[in-house]
Amino acid sequence: MAQLPIVRMGHPVLRQRAAEEARIPSEDLPALVADMIETMGAESGVGLAAPQIGLARRIIVYRVPAARQAGEAAPDSGLEAPRALINPVLEPVGDEVVAGWEGCLSMPGLRGIVPRWNSVRFSGVDVEGKPVEGIASGFHARVLQHEVDHLDGVLYIDRMEDFASLTYMEEWHHHLAPSAVQNAGLADGDKGE
Repeated sequence: MAQLPIVRMGHPVLRQRAAEEARIPSEDLPALVADMIETMGAESGVGLAAPQIGLARRIIVYRVPAARQAGEAAPDSGLEAPRALINPVLEPVGDEVVAGWEGCLSMPGLRGIVPRWNSVRFSGVDVEGKPVEGIASGFHARVLQHEVDHLDGVLYIDRMEDFASLTYMEEWHHHLAPSAVQNAGLADGDKGE
């Protein structure tokens, strides 16, 4: 496994639609996913999409820290362990939209408030090509939407309704973090998706 370099906002791959994975399983997929998971962990992220490492492929990895699973799943649900989703498809469940803080490993040092569907139905396949599907709510749904946006060339700033919330992490920690954590924003230790 290897930690991979993360591309930043401004790199053209972050603004294009990633290509579907045609052959699953493929020879390179297990190693690539393992490297993405290692990179996500090394950067204290909760999600990573292949375009963020310069690859226009429809692959995401993510995890939902136990502290962020409140009301979503049982603590032993396995959501804390890193997961991979290949060729993901999302659709909203219900009409509830929730605003919450987001950060991004491709936009280090920044956070902003982004509206997202509170629940989404997800489907795709795992590294072996086995179908994966379910319903995600709360933070789990937010992470999936953020990562799938990367696969479509969309950054969280494109979804922001008010840029007054866009802030540097240092200022967020100093002025906003206590109320953000209390109001179910990103957990203090999470750098972003």
